[in-house]
Amino acid sequence: MIRSDDTGKLVLRLALGILILLHGISKLSNGVGFVEGMLTSHGLPGALAYLVYVGELLAPVLLIIGVYTRPAAWITVINMLVAIWLVHIKDLTVIGKSGGWALELQGMFLFAALAVAFLGAGRFSLGGTSGRLN
Repeated sequence: MIRSDDTGKLVLRLALGILILLHGISKLSNGVGFVEGMLTSHGLPGALAYLVYVGELLAPVLLIIGVYTRPAAWITVINMLVAIWLVHIKDLTVIGKSGGWALELQGMFLFAALAVAFLGAGRFSLGGTSGRLN
């Protein structure tokens, strides 16, 4: 069995990147109208909704391949904070029926992205460990 910090970083990057990317693919298929509506309901320009493509398509791809990993992770952190603020703020302190936090998924994405932002990509990445932003 291979044991290394780099293997753990790879697993974390792939899990986070793939799972967020699936949300982005859904937005490509269905559009960003929902996000646009949430933004305008908070008095923000609806055009900001298109930034979700950066947070849910570009950033996850960068995480997966391990290029500009730290900036991509910070973009994911911001994306998740905005998603929590726009859509899930009412559930911030709610415990679900099964006893877990109502925002488990969003929390896991947020904290996994924070971990990647601090840990970097590791050697199993296109950017490698010597890449300043990895």
